[in-house]
Amino acid sequence: MTAIKPATACVIGAGFGGMALAIRLQSAGIATTVIEARDKPGGRGYFWQKDGFTFDAGPTVVTDPDCLKELWALSGHDMAEDVELMPVMPFYRLNWPDGTNFDYSNDEANLRREIEKLDPADVAGYDAFLRYSAGVYEEGYVKLGHVPFLDFKSMLKAAPALAKYQAWRSVYSIVSKFIRNEKLREALSFHTLLVGGNPMNTSSIYALIHKLEKDGGVWWTRGGTNRLIAGMVRLFERLGGQMRLGDGVARIETSGNRVTGVTTKSGWSAQFDAVASNGDIMHTYRDLLGDNARGASQARSLKRKRFSPSLFVVHFGIEGTWPGIPHHMILFGPRYKGLLDDIYSNGVLPADFSIYLHHPTVTDPAMAPEGKSTFYALVPVAHMGKLAVDWDVVGPQLEKRILDEVGRRLIPDIHDRIVTSFHYTPKDFSHDLSAHLGSAFSLEPVLWQSAWFRGHNRDDVLKNLYLVGAGTHPGAGIPGVVGSAKATAGLMVKDLIG
Repeated sequence: MTAIKPATACVIGAGFGGMALAIRLQSAGIATTVIEARDKPGGRGYFWQKDGFTFDAGPTVVTDPDCLKELWALSGHDMAEDVELMPVMPFYRLNWPDGTNFDYSNDEANLRREIEKLDPADVAGYDAFLRYSAGVYEEGYVKLGHVPFLDFKSMLKAAPALAKYQAWRSVYSIVSKFIRNEKLREALSFHTLLVGGNPMNTSSIYALIHKLEKDGGVWWTRGGTNRLIAGMVRLFERLGGQMRLGDGVARIETSGNRVTGVTTKSGWSAQFDAVASNGDIMHTYRDLLGDNARGASQARSLKRKRFSPSLFVVHFGIEGTWPGIPHHMILFGPRYKGLLDDIYSNGVLPADFSIYLHHPTVTDPAMAPEGKSTFYALVPVAHMGKLAVDWDVVGPQLEKRILDEVGRRLIPDIHDRIVTSFHYTPKDFSHDLSAHLGSAFSLEPVLWQSAWFRGHNRDDVLKNLYLVGAGTHPGAGIPGVVGSAKATAGLMVKDLIG
């Protein structure tokens, strides 16, 4: 008897979404190949090693670890076989220019003390906000976070819940409804920036992030976030999956309204029953499907949409250890709304900034040589469609300004202590990740670009082409793209093996 050949799939891009999808497909018995353009898997979870320091390229906050553990459980494995998660406490320390600190965590007693320090009257308001956050978490994440929105009817079904929680309002607006202290409003609304959204106009549904962190905690992967990707690759290969690194896809092959396979930049080609792209959504349609009418029409449509800002990141390794600087800090600048307007609307490089400071060696000393520390300082900046500057010129200037500010507020002799440093700009996002306009988070997560209004998990015309990652539902962030993988895998498994 002739053995039945298993269905085959190709996943373009080895980021978190791509690897989560590949694991789900391979676990279901679909022979899956992951093709990655760069020399290492990871996408935005890439890493560098320099002068004994390990530098994570992007995500450093792991939330909802259960969504990751589920990937191992599909094949009866335990995530702990491949990955060690370490708790981070506090989740973040927020610091303002006047010297105020606010330690944000899910330690209920400590958190309430922190709130009382800012404004005792806001403790009751926080309780009301927490109830709101729990409600939108249930509706927006538990019920809808892993469900593909393939037609407008699915959006209409979700409408009553969205209306109940006033999803047309912004996160900042909803927080302000419950909280009167301005610093606390910033503390409870900044999270949308971690997925590319402006707190002033991102849907209030994203207040669910507070509940997500409160229930699941904030975690660090020993060895760096890249070790989480490495663990996912090990699991995928154990299941029989194939990885192809350092050879990006040049073209998705089509015949009529079907995808037939891919051709890479080296000339390698293969046929597949289905193709899923974890690449940038504009790059997928405009470049990889440029020869197909569907690719061209979608690219025109995407060009009219709003894309998230980019990031400027300074990576630096320094002499000394800093037990007083927590793993994650937000160094707020003198402005909040005005700064956000400059980044999201005005497209200027302002004189001030807010900094997300990442200090992994306080949790995991092996990220640096003994007696030294690894940091990165991240500043949101407008994408290249709004901010047309020469980053080769501006980059070194902005790096110095950021390090000066970190020195002024935390490490006075920082310039004398630096062992190694380099920066990563919107231009690098565009070059290394084919990110449209150098956007760091794909489509901006506003209400009219969410769910059905976002890239669909399965293309409407090319029925065996699928999307996974930040450009599709539910959006950016590790839980978001892992959720997109669950939604997309459900469609692919049903379509390929019934």
